[in-house]
Amino acid sequence: MGKSKITTKGQVTIPKDVRERLGLRPGDEIEFVEDGAGFRVMKRVLASPFKKYRGYLRGLAGRDPDDLVEQMRGR
Repeated sequence: MGKSKITTKGQVTIPKDVRERLGLRPGDEIEFVEDGAGFRVMKRVLASPFKKYRGYLRGLAGRDPDDLVEQMRGR
């Protein structure tokens, strides 16, 4: 396991081996989760904003896209 020091600004460099094991990339968010023994660092995985729409158009499968557009336009 790697170790790091906190800068005067409160910043920490996460060691490369830890970043690789957590799958962290620039721009990713991490969470500090308190448990009985201390804190755990976890990669924050955000739910996809598109997940709730999965399967939404299933009833339109196989239909001609041009016909669907014409129908939406009220023609």
